Amino acid sequence: MRRMRILIVEDDDSVAGALRAVLERHGHATVRATRSDDALRRHRGADAVLLDLGLAEGDGFDVLQGLRQVSDVPVIVVSARGDERSVVRGLHLGADDYLVKPIRMSELLARLGVVTRRRGAPDAGSDTGQRVVAGDVEVDLATRRVVVGGAQVALTTKEFAVLAVLARRPGEAVSKQLLLDEVWGDTSQSAARSCDVHLTQLRGKIGRPGLVETIRGYGYRLQVD
Repeated sequence: MRRMRILIVEDDDSVAGALRAVLERHGHATVRATRSDDALRRHRGADAVLLDLGLAEGDGFDVLQGLRQVSDVPVIVVSARGDERSVVRGLHLGADDYLVKPIRMSELLARLGVVTRRRGAPDAGSDTGQRVVAGDVEVDLATRRVVVGGAQVALTTKEFAVLAVLARRPGEAVSKQLLLDEVWGDTSQSAARSCDVHLTQLRGKIGRPGLVETIRGYGYRLQVD
């Protein structure tokens, strides 16, 4: 994994210290914020954000919402809130991933590698000039732009990554396992749940029923006919 600058939004000194120690031991630079206003001010220049939800001053969901209004920086929620409602809300608000405390540091490092690699669009070279058209929907893989009915649609990093996997294989059946592996680097149940949430959001934003077809028991297909 390349050296990165990680913003840690965490008001618990012991948790923040443990995260910093591991990240810095693996060659990454870290910056810490303990309050919501600090997080929104210090995200610039960060390659990724680790966000706790239970901040003493401010709410982590508000931070996530604020970040998504101004930046597509990868955000991994790292929280003790493991209930389904919190996980789904975090993903709906634009988190790229969600880990429940206590976390395994090796898993955190792996997830960081996945979300930052996706943001960097590693396949951009092979996507140069590739534009997929399905009705009035246009997906430009090189510029990461999606246009529906002549209007550009804003997608999160993860939503576009999901669409890009399907758009690179227009009209083909894509297994859910392949989608999970390429976007999440993980085929676990939590990744599958995250995938379901992002697909729902993607379909809602594009607003074209049937564009992303579900193949029962297998996966999905981007309809281009």
